[in-house]
Amino acid sequence: MSAADIRVLVVEDDPVAADAHALYVGRVPGFTVSGTVHSGADARRHLEAHGVDLLLLDLYLPDGHGLALVRTLRAAGHTADIIAVTSARDLAVVREGVSLGVVQYVLKPFTFATLRDRLTRYASFRATTGEASGQDEVDRALAALRSPQPAALPKGLTAATLRAVTDVLRTSGGGLTAAEAAADVGISRITARRYLEHLVVAGRAARAPQYGHVGRPELRYRWSGR
Repeated sequence: MSAADIRVLVVEDDPVAADAHALYVGRVPGFTVSGTVHSGADARRHLEAHGVDLLLLDLYLPDGHGLALVRTLRAAGHTADIIAVTSARDLAVVREGVSLGVVQYVLKPFTFATLRDRLTRYASFRATTGEASGQDEVDRALAALRSPQPAALPKGLTAATLRAVTDVLRTSGGGLTAAEAAADVGISRITARRYLEHLVVAGRAARAPQYGHVGRPELRYRWSGR
């Protein structure tokens, strides 16, 4: 840890998820994990004893909602920034979080690349100091925080084909096998399966075996709406 590292407290009730999030944070240059806690009360105790710059905060904790914790921290004078981690998609909660100083939202499930993008953009925003020379400079500072770029695709996958596979899967109703997706998009079955598996890993699709045929069951992919 260097003196310039951004200190992060991971607040997550699921110990397995907490460890994974801490591992992700530790892999991003310029960030260090101050601690990992599993409740709002533990988070408050940690903040009283340790310096923390940023909370990676799950919104559903065993002793209350994450935003209630943020209100308590603000009332106590704690100024650490917040990146909220949640599976909820209620935009009213998002608006409330913004009013309390939540600088980013990360929807579960997420990949390391997604969190790395949010953290590096937060670091760029945090590094802006001094007085802005004009509106353009203010806009650039905010854009670094609010306009994340899509995470890089795995080697061999292209954005255009991913959009095509995503579109046919989203509109398929009952889902698609890799062979059906391949026929719809005009690619090989193996290629279609790579894209479908990427959507599963990204949390945007789910797969299940399809029985009823002779031999090994085939996987059917369905759009998860995420």
